[in-house]
Amino acid sequence: MRQHQATLVVPTPGRGLVDVTHQVARFVTETAIRQGLLTVFIRHTSASLTIQENADADVLADLDAFFTRLVADDSRLYRHSQEGPDDMPAHIRAALTATQLSVPVADGRMTLGTWQGLYVFEHRTSPHRRQIVLHLMGS
Repeated sequence: MRQHQATLVVPTPGRGLVDVTHQVARFVTETAIRQGLLTVFIRHTSASLTIQENADADVLADLDAFFTRLVADDSRLYRHSQEGPDDMPAHIRAALTATQLSVPVADGRMTLGTWQGLYVFEHRTSPHRRQIVLHLMGS
């Protein structure tokens, strides 16, 4: 059994989804692990991770629009506002989504479905640099 770990730094343009599939796939390839389990973890409380369709950009736009409707940027609704009016809504969105994903690796590749990609889901309105820790165990 072998293990590899790395940290990706992902710049985000502000609220929305950023595809990180290719960067994560490159990490998996570079480890030369053929069979195993990949853990993807984001080190933030106002951004998250998701596996979503990567064929039609409308899916990502609709997902982002849904969360905008679900969790309003209305400072009258929240006590916590130390980092701006989008701060607490970003924490709520992150709590409703995932900060860690597990992806099986087979034949040296992530076993994502045909139309699946890995995304950072940025919940803040301004650009950020997000850290994603990758950990792959296998043989």
